[in-house]
Amino acid sequence: MIKGNIDSFETMGLVDGPGVRFVVFMQGCPLRCAYCHNPETWLDQTKIQMTPEELVKKILKYKPYFGDDGGVTFSGGEPLHQPEFLLEALKECKKNGINTCLDTSGFGDNYDEILDYCDLVILDVKELDAEKYKKLTGQPIDKFYVFLNKCQEKGVKMWFRQVILPHYNDTPESVLKLKDFASKCQNVEKVELLPYHSMAKEKYKKLGIKYRLENLEDMNKERCRELEKLLK
Repeated sequence: MIKGNIDSFETMGLVDGPGVRFVVFMQGCPLRCAYCHNPETWLDQTKIQMTPEELVKKILKYKPYFGDDGGVTFSGGEPLHQPEFLLEALKECKKNGINTCLDTSGFGDNYDEILDYCDLVILDVKELDAEKYKKLTGQPIDKFYVFLNKCQEKGVKMWFRQVILPHYNDTPESVLKLKDFASKCQNVEKVELLPYHSMAKEKYKKLGIKYRLENLEDMNKERCRELEKLLK
């Protein structure tokens, strides 16, 4: 029997896809992003363990709130880190008429069939430069492009997201580069900029993990909104 390791849930999420969404934060991630705000999801530890059927039974309690646009979003951690469980959970969702969204870095394997059951993929575009990507995440960029190409091949609806950090990618040039990249991809309906924040510092301290951006100030939200206008 397949069981998934889950870190936590958000029952009325409003920023993880369209409408009101039940968000499943899955455990385990191979990336070590400098700005990660969920370091507690990195390891393959068991916090909550459920079968796909048990998970969907829980989700169904909130289905009346989803309306026409809402549904479930699988996030993390990296949901592709548990492909067997993710696939079965997505299948169960579709059986029960639940809209599905995958919030991912694209860093995984064995996701061909998974994409057949995703109504939307929110792809976290960490960095477009290979060298900077490796420095930022600790992993090579190759799998990101393989995943993106598979999404293009299957015609999956996509949103792009990128975290904006002060003094790193908070320039018009960087945002226009992202815009140009998105314009060359099929089925990208939306591009969002997320202002970096340091609210996870306390988590790192409790977990005994060095926070690499200790001295970096939070991204100014107003400036981030101004940069986002360049995407229009």
